[in-house]
Amino acid sequence: MSQATPEFLYFDLGNVLLTFDHRLASQQVAELTGLTPERAWDLLFTSHLQARYEDGSVSSREFYDEFCAAAQVRPDYDALHLANAAIFQLNIPVVSLVSHLHSAGYRLGILSNTCESHWGYVSDGRFKIIRELFPIQALSHIERCSKPNAGIYQRAAELAGVVPERIFFVDDRQENVDGALRAGWDAILFEGTVSLGDALRQRGLTFNY
Repeated sequence: MSQATPEFLYFDLGNVLLTFDHRLASQQVAELTGLTPERAWDLLFTSHLQARYEDGSVSSREFYDEFCAAAQVRPDYDALHLANAAIFQLNIPVVSLVSHLHSAGYRLGILSNTCESHWGYVSDGRFKIIRELFPIQALSHIERCSKPNAGIYQRAAELAGVVPERIFFVDDRQENVDGALRAGWDAILFEGTVSLGDALRQRGLTFNY
């Protein structure tokens, strides 16, 4: 059955537009600091320090200071943030799809749980599509609210200037899709570029992909 045609398309960043690996972050941080990868993982992720960084509860400086205090090491500030952030690669099939959507005139945005250093890394020009194709960005560390909390979807709809029922969203995590559905959006789980393209065509979008 066909769906209503959306007026705005929001894409998740990690594991939709870009692939990433948190294990790589723990390995790189371990190499920088002399910790084991397991210890680095615990300090970054088991402790929820990274999650608090993403939802804006801690700043970049506070993230650095908390990590250093817990690890009892003090690496270079920029080097630590780079080791934690240099974990992304383009998801090439999706890049092709969104490029065609952009060329067809559809409005695109990014809705992501991300921290300041990760966003800085992916948006500094190394991945040109991030700035060129997605002028609207609803980012958890700026909005101080993370998916799947209701507030991030409300703020994202305000940024897009579109009523919730005319927003389409794709995310790789079911709980984030469910949060969007509760907010009145049209949302699907990302299961590959082909199925994403099919879902968009079912909603009446026309594009050359």
